[in-house]
Amino acid sequence: MITRLPRFLRRLHAPRSLRKQLLATSLLILSALLLLIGVLQYVLMRNFIYSNRAETMEAQLRSVPRDFFYRLIYGDFSNSFSGGSMGSMPGNNPSGQRNGEGGRPLLLDAHTTIAAYSSDGTFTDLQKDTLSESAAPRLNDQQYNELLIHTTDKATGSYRLITASDGSQHLAVFMDLGRPGGNKILLQMSVETGPLKDVILQQLMIFAVLAVAALLAGLFLYLPALRKTLVPLSNMGDAAESIDAGNLDVRFPVNQGQTEIDKLSHSFNGMLERLEISFRGEREAKEQMRRFAADASHELRTPLTSIHGFLEVLLRGAADNKEQLYNALNSMHGESRRINKLVEDLLLLARMDGAPQLRAKELQLDEIIGEMQPQLLVLAGSRRVTFDCSRGIRGMYDPDKIKQVVLNLFHNAVQHTDKEQGAIHIALHARNHEAELAVSDNGSGISAEHLPHVFDRFYRSDSSRTRKYGGSGLGLSITKSLVEAHGGEISAESAPGKGTTFTITLPCLAGW
Repeated sequence: MITRLPRFLRRLHAPRSLRKQLLATSLLILSALLLLIGVLQYVLMRNFIYSNRAETMEAQLRSVPRDFFYRLIYGDFSNSFSGGSMGSMPGNNPSGQRNGEGGRPLLLDAHTTIAAYSSDGTFTDLQKDTLSESAAPRLNDQQYNELLIHTTDKATGSYRLITASDGSQHLAVFMDLGRPGGNKILLQMSVETGPLKDVILQQLMIFAVLAVAALLAGLFLYLPALRKTLVPLSNMGDAAESIDAGNLDVRFPVNQGQTEIDKLSHSFNGMLERLEISFRGEREAKEQMRRFAADASHELRTPLTSIHGFLEVLLRGAADNKEQLYNALNSMHGESRRINKLVEDLLLLARMDGAPQLRAKELQLDEIIGEMQPQLLVLAGSRRVTFDCSRGIRGMYDPDKIKQVVLNLFHNAVQHTDKEQGAIHIALHARNHEAELAVSDNGSGISAEHLPHVFDRFYRSDSSRTRKYGGSGLGLSITKSLVEAHGGEISAESAPGKGTTFTITLPCLAGW
């Protein structure tokens, strides 16, 4: 039970609510500040009251002629002279009557005492003359001797606290009376600090009551203000509850008037935007993978079905007929090449999607196109082919991959242009420190709804025509991957009936 108590107390004094924590922390800080102010007030007020009383006492001592104190100390008269106050003491009365001759005792406050200390060690308490209720407190001789050295007859406002034999504390001031008869006399006037402390404690009690009232007012006034201040944070909590993996379009409220909360909202909104893009990309990747698997299965199933059909025909006896056997084998060979090309394209795309490795070296693009020109002319057949290539455009390229890019685009142009009326144009120029390669044709063109998808895998704008030439819909996808591996970009412009232009931009070296 003893070991569990501190943990319970910690839970008791550590509220989980942020509002309560802020309120408790603020009140604790305010309490500490009020306590510090109270301590400082006590110290400063005590010093002020003590100094003020010391100055008053010094003024009272110096308002009385010194001869009056000499008579009291040395006994020139058996009793003190009459006087209603220190300002009207018998020292101001030339008659100087004794107490027995009609004079009155020296009247002071009941808590005030006067004493004198002589350099010969004599301590004289004038309690009877002042009618004080208590005896004058006394210091030791060493302390008095030090005071005899440093005390003057001028008002300084300095004082000393003396503890009497009965334990009471007195505030004392000292004045040098001079050297009558060769002895230096130190006059001591003291007053009990009890009444002064009562005044100080009364002021502190008033301050304490006001401090408690301030804390209570802070408790009832600060809580609604704190609740209003935390409204933006509560709004963020409400928004966070409505966000899940399928609802990432919700955003935290911004510009709520609090810099820290607004900054946090912007940070969370940026994170949500990145998460939304990531989830969207993941969904698109899954959909693309599903579509890719379906298309790849379809592309592989068609030639495999064809080969399987020819094999069944041959097994049924067609192998005995040489003409049928030759036609079947020829068709099977074409389908097997189609499968082989499809598998090679898929493997190439897989490598490009991973970490493409290029054997790049410095070369000139116009020389690569010049090397390919005879092959392109043969592939074009009766189509008209023109070249417009600027010389000297150099860069870091993989020659085999660049040739494959040009061949894919040229082959695509051949497929979509007329054999007799078709025209293909290849242009190579440098613009803004980039090499721009364009392959244009005057073919049937691509409609607007198909144009954004021409680089998608297994996408065909005209599937029957593409399949006729053995295409699988991967050529442009491979071309795009190869261009991006070189740090370039590819785009397409087309209109139905007006042909198509594929434009490639590649980085080139300066000083071409």
